[in-house]
Amino acid sequence: MAEDTAGKSNHSEALIAETLRRMPALDLLADDALQDLARISRIDAFDPGDTIIAEGSYGGWIYYLLSGKVRIVKRGREMASLQRIGDLFGEMGVIDYGMRSASVQAVTAVSCLRINLAHIDRLPTNNRYAFRYTLYRGFAEALAQRLRVTTEKYLATKEALDALQDRTK
Repeated sequence: MAEDTAGKSNHSEALIAETLRRMPALDLLADDALQDLARISRIDAFDPGDTIIAEGSYGGWIYYLLSGKVRIVKRGREMASLQRIGDLFGEMGVIDYGMRSASVQAVTAVSCLRINLAHIDRLPTNNRYAFRYTLYRGFAEALAQRLRVTTEKYLATKEALDALQDRTK
């Protein structure tokens, strides 16, 4: 399932707004802001094996995991998995408007909140800036955590490579 036809969704704006209220990343937003955000959001369900985001595709959606487990795949290799409520994915393509850098696949039955960031500019001005601040702060936190993990993996790989090179001398 590709991003533009993703998931099965038939949730009301009221249910979406209630879901948004429970998201730790969005807890600073006022109720009227959450109502506005609900208008540009969906709750989608995916079956195990479904592709939520395809590597190389384009899209203006970001995703918050509500339930289930997903795996992040780059060039056919699993890079990570996400399974905590509120885990964010899909943000890199939105930040630089580039192609999606990895695929995201459902491992189990998955429910996601997805937000179409292309529609933020259509929302009331007073909430637009609050959304951007809150969302981009969440992006920065997620990317910082991923950079820490990547740095640790890089160092472990470099140490293992150095040890192999020392053995061959």
